[in-house]
Amino acid sequence: MGLFDGLPVPKDKEYLRDDLENVDESWTVARFDSLPHVVHILTSKDREGEIQTLKDQSDIVEEVVDEVVQTYHGGFNRAIQNYSQILRLFSESTQSVGKLKVDLGNAKTVISARNKQLRQLWYRSMTLRHIISLLDQIENIAQVPSRINKLIDENQLYAAVQVHVQSARMLEREGLQTVGALQDVRSELAKLRGVLFYKVLEALHAHLYNTGEYSSATPSMNEKDNAIPTTTVAAFSMNNSQSLSRRTRLQKGDSHVVASGFASSVDGGSSYDGHDDDDTHDAADNTGKDTKNIPRLPAWLLESTPDEFIETMRKSESPLHVKYLQTMVECLSMLDKVAAAGAIICQRLRPTIHDIITSKIKDQAEYVNSFRPGVDHSAQTSTTGLQYVRGQLHKEKHKNGTSLAGSLMAVSPVTPVMAPMGAAQTAAKELLDSILDTIVRIFDNHVVVGELLESKSSQQAHVNTSKPVAGQISGNCDSEASQATGGYTIGFSMTVLQSECQQLICEILRATPEAASADAAVQTARLASKTPTKEKKDKSEDGLTFAFRFTDATVPSQGRNRKGQNVQEGYGSASVLPEQGIYLAASVYRPVLQFTDKIALMLPQKYSQLGNDGLLAFLENFVKDHFLPTMFVDYRKGVQQAISSPSAFRPRANPVASYTPSVSKGRPVLQGLLTIDFLAKEVLGWAQAMPKFAGDLVMHVQTFLERTYERCRALYTEAFLEKQSYMLIGRHDVDNLMRRDPASAFLPTALAHANADNHIADAETDGVELEISGLLMKLRPIKQESLIRDNNKLILLASLSDSLEYIADSIERFGNASAKASVQIENDVKPTPVHHKRSGSVVPKDLKTFAEDYRKLAIDCLKVLHVEMQLETVFNMQVMATREYLEDQDAEEPDDYIISLITQITRRDEVIAPFIAPNKRNYVFGGICAVASHASIKALAEMKHINLFGVQQICRNTFALEQALSAIPSIDSDSVRSRLDHVRTYYELLNMPVEALLAFITEHDHLFTAIECYNLLKVQVSGREVPEDAKGRMADILPI
Repeated sequence: MGLFDGLPVPKDKEYLRDDLENVDESWTVARFDSLPHVVHILTSKDREGEIQTLKDQSDIVEEVVDEVVQTYHGGFNRAIQNYSQILRLFSESTQSVGKLKVDLGNAKTVISARNKQLRQLWYRSMTLRHIISLLDQIENIAQVPSRINKLIDENQLYAAVQVHVQSARMLEREGLQTVGALQDVRSELAKLRGVLFYKVLEALHAHLYNTGEYSSATPSMNEKDNAIPTTTVAAFSMNNSQSLSRRTRLQKGDSHVVASGFASSVDGGSSYDGHDDDDTHDAADNTGKDTKNIPRLPAWLLESTPDEFIETMRKSESPLHVKYLQTMVECLSMLDKVAAAGAIICQRLRPTIHDIITSKIKDQAEYVNSFRPGVDHSAQTSTTGLQYVRGQLHKEKHKNGTSLAGSLMAVSPVTPVMAPMGAAQTAAKELLDSILDTIVRIFDNHVVVGELLESKSSQQAHVNTSKPVAGQISGNCDSEASQATGGYTIGFSMTVLQSECQQLICEILRATPEAASADAAVQTARLASKTPTKEKKDKSEDGLTFAFRFTDATVPSQGRNRKGQNVQEGYGSASVLPEQGIYLAASVYRPVLQFTDKIALMLPQKYSQLGNDGLLAFLENFVKDHFLPTMFVDYRKGVQQAISSPSAFRPRANPVASYTPSVSKGRPVLQGLLTIDFLAKEVLGWAQAMPKFAGDLVMHVQTFLERTYERCRALYTEAFLEKQSYMLIGRHDVDNLMRRDPASAFLPTALAHANADNHIADAETDGVELEISGLLMKLRPIKQESLIRDNNKLILLASLSDSLEYIADSIERFGNASAKASVQIENDVKPTPVHHKRSGSVVPKDLKTFAEDYRKLAIDCLKVLHVEMQLETVFNMQVMATREYLEDQDAEEPDDYIISLITQITRRDEVIAPFIAPNKRNYVFGGICAVASHASIKALAEMKHINLFGVQQICRNTFALEQALSAIPSIDSDSVRSRLDHVRTYYELLNMPVEALLAFITEHDHLFTAIECYNLLKVQVSGREVPEDAKGRMADILPI
């Protein structure tokens, strides 16, 4: 039964539990009813048995009850005794309280009788305590000056300021103001305030320009570091409306600290015990048992009394130099010297930056001088990227003995060291990278200090003045903030820094802005007030107008340093740079662009608009208004000189024996076109250095490429003007035939190869070569004056074709390089604040067009040579039709016209070979054999008489022509042999009887055309009789 589970039954009587479980549950209900049990017994048959069962169960229950009573009996006794003791104690307490009330009543009666005397005694004790406290404070204050001096000597400036501020507050207390013995202490503290101010200011000044003990490490002279300093700024301000920089907003958790002095005790107790070293260490030991997890304070705060600022410094994760700057600004705020410090920082800013830049240049000069051999070697090897022009072409000599490379460089408006990748450009870029990186680090410190000073000044203004009207806040916020910081703001520092950088760049570029001094005050006033203006006052006539040029009029008159008015002009950059000049703008542009991006990331939101009038805007205006026009004029003159020089389009007098595709190994590119290519690559070098202006520069390249093309076109036309080939080249039918000509497979274009592949099979069947030969034969008689007999003109056309092909390939490389640069610029776009527009270099479509035009003109030159060779062949072969071959003896020598043709072709091959590639020579001389064979066969139609010796003479001519043409490497000897064998077979048929001739034609009806076969019967052959039906039988074999 669950009801008896908790009964304390011994282990030896566990059977009682089983017996209890056998008891019916009806006996354990809360409202027991005995009637059912009585009725059950009375109605039972075995009444005695039922009664005995109930007695057994009763015995079991009684036994269980006995066990329970025995178990709990001792506890019941103890509980009764405890209750009795509690009752006794309550009774005694009641009696004691009654007695206490009686005693308190008696004491109240006694005390009320002496109330006035007690009050007097308490007042006297409080007065004596206060006097003792004042005496203790006077004794401690007398030791304050020596303690402050000691802390200054130990570079514990914050602790010294704490002591000074607390002592000054104590001296202002009511009880100490009339103590005459403290007058000397007051005067000493006044002097120490000035000493502390200048000590703090000097430390702040040193760390502002990264020359202090805790400044961030600066890179070495030859170290390249384009990363932006990851300085974190903590602006200690409770004013959430203050605009913060990007880094400050990221670390806003450290910005809720108010300026605090010493927490003095109200009861007048000494507050200097904490300055002792032992007490300091004891306090540090009592802060916690696990001191390893507590951040350590910087060394300059170890002697300071813990306060809110110290706790912030302990928890801050800012770099060490930023913590030091924050400490110095906090010291200035505690000394109430924020405005004075800002004024002095403004006054020192320009001369300090000037000295830093000058010293940086001196260090660079010493570094360069210490490695002079290495610099010379690099200057020799790091040329404009045109080493194949400058390093190899010096071996090529003109007739007058001058170097070709020297001639190219003479045309260029810049010297080799000033070229796009020259030594001067490299030196200028390295110098600016080093200086601008230093300026970026300095400006990073100025952003930290500027925000902190503005924050402190706004806190003081909020505490000392009542809350202004909203309209006054919006109208005078900037001016009031500038006045509260002594004129020093982030915008001011950025403007001065960029102004000095601008002066340095002007010195490097040799730009002397005459209107700078006149325009400086206007620009300064506009930028200092940050009033937006849309019109830029850039109205200098002869020089440049600085975007901002601060004069000392902007610095407050308080504590003004006269040295700032006479800043030494010049930085000595000439000691580092091999040359100076306007062309260094290319190397200056990219460092300035990177500098502007870094500065934009540092600027707070409220100063972001200053980037629009920054150093990059000045440089872009300079490039647009001065550099580009100057460069365009210089290169225009160079192009004009290159294409108008007498030697510009004069082929080399002594070329190498064989053609070579490399310019460095002697490829005979015309000097004028080589110079144009040289100038184009230089201009595109400037474009790569300044991607924003790449479009203008590429357009300029297109301009002089167009002028060069016009000059080449005129030269090409002049070479064959009023010649027979001039009239043929322009004809539409001739152009179609030349496109279908199998020889066009050797033209230097994919289109030509495609045309040749499509029509080579049809050339034999459709008789393309026969059509060309027939068209040329119709031009007879060809006069000698109608041909280009001057080999120099042919050499010029060959050299012009190869040079144009070289320029076309170069132009295609220009376009590919520009396309890659454009893709890279698009991929490098960063999500930085839009302070300037940077347009990528878009590849002009005209570059591809220019390449096609140049290559087409090169092909036209080859076509002229190809046609001239064919016309020369027709000119010599036309004699064959007018000659009667009635020889009286066997021929030993070929005819004179064959000898003349062979001599002419061989000589032209020799003079043209060094100027064009072998595959192009195949095209030039490829049509000679076809024209000669077709002319020889067609000549029979105009012959009237021929004999056996005449046939032998013609065969001798073909043998001589075959040997001569096969000896030319550019002509296919197998094709020559096949074609001239065909001619010999044709003329040897004249030696056959008519019957044998007809039988041969019957068997080889595809070998000759019907007209050619009729011509075999038409000519009178000595000793051969032609039957009257011979022509009829021929018509049956080959119908016309």
